Amino acid sequence: MDIASIRTDYKRGELDETHAADDPIEQFSRWWEEARRCEIADVNAMTLATASAAGRPSARTVLLKDFDSRGFVFYTNYDSRKGRELAANPQAALLFFWKELERQVRIDGHIERVSAEDSDAYFASRPLASRIGAWASPQSEPIPGKAWLVAKAAEMGLRHGLSPARPPHWGGYRVCPEAIEFWQGRPSRLHDRLLYARGDGGWMRSRLAP
Repeated sequence: MDIASIRTDYKRGELDETHAADDPIEQFSRWWEEARRCEIADVNAMTLATASAAGRPSARTVLLKDFDSRGFVFYTNYDSRKGRELAANPQAALLFFWKELERQVRIDGHIERVSAEDSDAYFASRPLASRIGAWASPQSEPIPGKAWLVAKAAEMGLRHGLSPARPPHWGGYRVCPEAIEFWQGRPSRLHDRLLYARGDGGWMRSRLAP
């Protein structure tokens, strides 16, 4: 099949100012609940884009673990590539794509680390193998091979036992939103796009051309 001929005409829904929430976090919560009820696989998967101090971008998929009026939280290794880039350039973008609902949400904002207490609590809730893995994996660094990683995990399992503490190099980040865009696919590529931008007086909403 010719790649250029692949296309979909979106018809599932619409998004207008009459029915959209005034606050983008409330609007996200509405869409989140609809996506969750649809039992979308990996509904909390989101693309995280970061950039180096020189502006070189990179992107990967991470998992949303919490959100509220302060922002959107994920957890990772602070020494990973994304962690190093966020330390040098504490700005990030998130993208949710819920194909089943023909929706996207784009989030731009600055980064802050979540509290040590919140990171501890989330780490303790993870499966034991995942907690051991956080100790074993020097994320984003070259390693000799898969066998080395398996042996390292076994070593860390013996060393930390059944109740490993959170590694000092692992924890949560919060993307504190400065702009959130909601995209609803529409027929003939006349998509609905509502942008919420944070200003001195609160959130301002505008419609963007598709």
